[in-house]
Amino acid sequence: MLESSFIDRHIKVLFPLPAVLFVALMMVFPVFYTFTISFSNWNLTSGLPPRFVGLKTYLSILQEPRFWAALGRTFYFTAFAVSVETILGMIWALILNREFLGKNLVKMSLLLPMVSTPVAIGIAWTLFYEPTIGLANWVLRSAGLSPLKWIADKQLVIPSLVIVDIWQWTPMMALIMLAGLAGLSVEPYESARVDGANSIQIFWKITLPMVAPVVLTAVVLRSIDALKTYDIIYSMTNGGPGFASETLNIYAYNLSFNYFRLGHASVVLFFLFVVVMIMSYLVARLRQKLEE
Repeated sequence: MLESSFIDRHIKVLFPLPAVLFVALMMVFPVFYTFTISFSNWNLTSGLPPRFVGLKTYLSILQEPRFWAALGRTFYFTAFAVSVETILGMIWALILNREFLGKNLVKMSLLLPMVSTPVAIGIAWTLFYEPTIGLANWVLRSAGLSPLKWIADKQLVIPSLVIVDIWQWTPMMALIMLAGLAGLSVEPYESARVDGANSIQIFWKITLPMVAPVVLTAVVLRSIDALKTYDIIYSMTNGGPGFASETLNIYAYNLSFNYFRLGHASVVLFFLFVVVMIMSYLVARLRQKLEE
């Protein structure tokens, strides 16, 4: 009887508990293991076990110009991609928030880039950017312009990768913002129209402030994901040409599987983890203030 009463009181906790413990284990153990290895000098080619060296691996990475260059590219890629995706996502959300013929078909088509395999996307866009037979340069030649090297050009490779990211993830931003717009109350809009406000004034004074927490959530989710981008970059450029598109994830991969410096790679990955956690905390505080 007592056991049955205990189960009845805690049924809401007991049912999801196994899944929560499993997810926590899958998240906590890799982070803890990476953190532990980051204090070790572990080179797989030596055949020796990890050797604790304290903060030497951290100091070594912080003195690497290649690390700071990869960090800069990571932030540049993220800021560039997420900024454009936020603007385009809001435009798409405003369009889809209206009734028109074929609206459901458009919403379904927006899901296609998100559910496509990243490697397949990378291969398709690599062919699109191909200098001789690619569609991108065919369009330029048809317009009487000179062809570009796109992902083979050190100056163009990051913007070219950003275009791929925008194509793939703008729909997600649009759908999140559309959900926010759909939940807004109609009373403020009716009052604004009675007062003679135009569409632009209504957007800036009513729509944007009311949907700001949702937009912020979308930006945070997309920023965290963009910071961790690996598969598209690896499948299209592998960090090249040279190191021109080497982000922190690609740099950590090269340290691990090309140079076999697992301790140093763990430092890079743990640093990226800390950056993501700090960003999440700061944005959560900002969201709380916006909702207040």
